[in-house]
Amino acid sequence: MVLYKPGQSTRYPSDPVKDGIRFHFLGGGDEVGNVGCIIEDNTGTRLLIDYGLAPTRPPRYPDQSPPITDAIITHSHIDHIGMVPWLTQFNNVKFHGTSLTAAVSEIMWRDTYKVSRIEGYPLAWDKRDLEYALESWITHEYGEWFEVGFWKCRLHQAGHMPGAAMIEIKTPTRTILWSGDLDTRDSPNTYGAKPIDCDILCLEATYGGKEHPNRSEEESRFVASVKEIVQRGGVALVPAFASGRGQDILRILHRDAPHLNVHYDGMGTRLTKKWFDNPQHIRDPETLNKVWKWTKKVSSKSDRKKALQADVIVTTSGMLDGGPALWYLNRLRNDLANGILLTGYQAENSGGRKLLNEGKISIFGNITQIDLKVSQFQLSNHAGHSDLCNFAKKCNPKDMILFHASEESRNVIFSEMREEITIHLPVNGTSIQVNS
Repeated sequence: MVLYKPGQSTRYPSDPVKDGIRFHFLGGGDEVGNVGCIIEDNTGTRLLIDYGLAPTRPPRYPDQSPPITDAIITHSHIDHIGMVPWLTQFNNVKFHGTSLTAAVSEIMWRDTYKVSRIEGYPLAWDKRDLEYALESWITHEYGEWFEVGFWKCRLHQAGHMPGAAMIEIKTPTRTILWSGDLDTRDSPNTYGAKPIDCDILCLEATYGGKEHPNRSEEESRFVASVKEIVQRGGVALVPAFASGRGQDILRILHRDAPHLNVHYDGMGTRLTKKWFDNPQHIRDPETLNKVWKWTKKVSSKSDRKKALQADVIVTTSGMLDGGPALWYLNRLRNDLANGILLTGYQAENSGGRKLLNEGKISIFGNITQIDLKVSQFQLSNHAGHSDLCNFAKKCNPKDMILFHASEESRNVIFSEMREEITIHLPVNGTSIQVNS
């Protein structure tokens, strides 16, 4: 089912930009995820940054993009890349990103297509669009300048995951920095983002008003919980996102508990192979290679049965909405020595959120009581409130646009920084004009 067709239902303004720079959020302006933003100035240069979908049930989609020639994709999480294949219904759209983002995109898109068919939700693109999209990538190294219309652009490390990028854009009048999903802290597989001097900062504000616990202390708490489960004779089930979080968990366990028998299942096993093909994006790829050899990869039904005897199972889906995690949970749930360790954000209406709130979860269509101990750990790869504010100050912008956040999160940053910086709070479908 196609939701819309090019040029038929876009709400993007038809009038040209006369002065300054127009920012128009198709999604992700006043919400977390579902990101897509058009940036345009009076040179006629028009650029789309990201085009995702929110993996809720059913998914939320951004507004229709107007015609474009170029899009820059910050990273390969589905809320930033999920709708990109639809753009190929325009002529000759070029997708710019890092080599790792491009490499991982095929796995993410094919999985999205498969899940849409299994769950019966509409997707606005088909396999033909996917194949065109894979042929439309132009990859760039960090720091490499490239041109889009009258603008110069380059990518910088964003710290969110390997291959994730911030985007620096030099227009004839202003320098823009688009943060993408951002973390200023180093994590097991990548280094944190560094500030870039700019006139306009577009800053993701997911954790505005919220501080993360100390990263090393939280990792230690996680490992201690794993060891506790194993010592009482149980299996630690660790649902983890396929692109970033799962690999972080493996490195933490290898570093702090190398004696454990750890199995890795799900889409992350395929994604990690793409990481090894793009080692320039990995923090210490030699250590990751040692971790990979140490980890037992699950690649068959018999492997999955063997994993039930492991100490730790790391597997998708990170929000317990599908994937092998539910298969394992269904078989581990009756032994109270086992435990569930959630390591990421659990979205509203996700399986993980229902488990936390109600002690129940839908397993293959049946609401099932889960009596195992469930623990949650804050191992986020988004910057917390203080890091966001400090990053913004060091970028020294005149204007700042806060996106990818709830109203509450944006308002906390707005209240703290409005006297230093002119702050704009975008609403999806409504343009913001930042004048020169």
